Amino acid sequence: MARTLEPYQLVERSIITKYRKVLWNPFIEAVKRYEMIQPGDRIAVCISGGKDSMLLAKLMQQLQKHSDFPFELVFLVMDPGYNELNRQKIESNAALLNIPVTIFESDIFEVADSAGKSPCYLCARMRRGYLYSRAQELGCSKIALGHHFNDVVETTLISMFYGSQLQAMLPKLHSTNFEGMTLIRPLYCVHEDDIIAWARDNSLEFIQCACRLTERSAADTGDVNVSKRKEIKLLLRRLRQGNPNIEKSIFNSIHVVALDTMPGFKTGGVEHSFLERFNAMESTEAE
Repeated sequence: MARTLEPYQLVERSIITKYRKVLWNPFIEAVKRYEMIQPGDRIAVCISGGKDSMLLAKLMQQLQKHSDFPFELVFLVMDPGYNELNRQKIESNAALLNIPVTIFESDIFEVADSAGKSPCYLCARMRRGYLYSRAQELGCSKIALGHHFNDVVETTLISMFYGSQLQAMLPKLHSTNFEGMTLIRPLYCVHEDDIIAWARDNSLEFIQCACRLTERSAADTGDVNVSKRKEIKLLLRRLRQGNPNIEKSIFNSIHVVALDTMPGFKTGGVEHSFLERFNAMESTEAE
């Protein structure tokens, strides 16, 4: 008689069978290519309650189960001031997916909401600081966030179009404020459309951006996602009609930046000009 699987077991099976090629394989590719996890690591998997972080948690669980070396996981949820429905949704999804979450509270939504200027930027900065701090208290040396392939591409374009610089999103980086802490992004090569398909296929419903500003925007305009990122998403959708591989091309381009062709670049916070190299070559030729 066939054994009846629990809902979380069906979700896990879908990851390593039906969605193996588009979820599991690119996840493993990123973890290995960017050397994200080492033996003995204790990693805080940060869960916001959205589709990306919940998938990340399940992928990390599966990796821990099948890994060639031991590492520890803590599934960390920060409640920055969710309304009751969103808090309950996160807790019920964690139980459904068999993710043993550790939850702590903060007043980030309240602080960001009263800031006036750039509340989303302030919220993101504060969230990361709180997560680093709590992860460190729990003995972790790394935090894992759910940024995916499309986040990387969109962030690159946003920096060009609205920030006047060519700046990407790294797959891992050292914290500048929390010594010994590292941030990793294991979904770096996973496409958002495949995450959405996985969630839909498993009849999973996750919270969207749940801040007070978003709730007010939805009530006032009927449109939750009025943002620069949405503009970029719409632009990429149009470009994809002429070049289905447009996002892959952008992603690949940030891995092979030809600095010799750039009139200027910045590293370590210091700006440099191509003239430095140009003049140095002229001086060498004159000798």
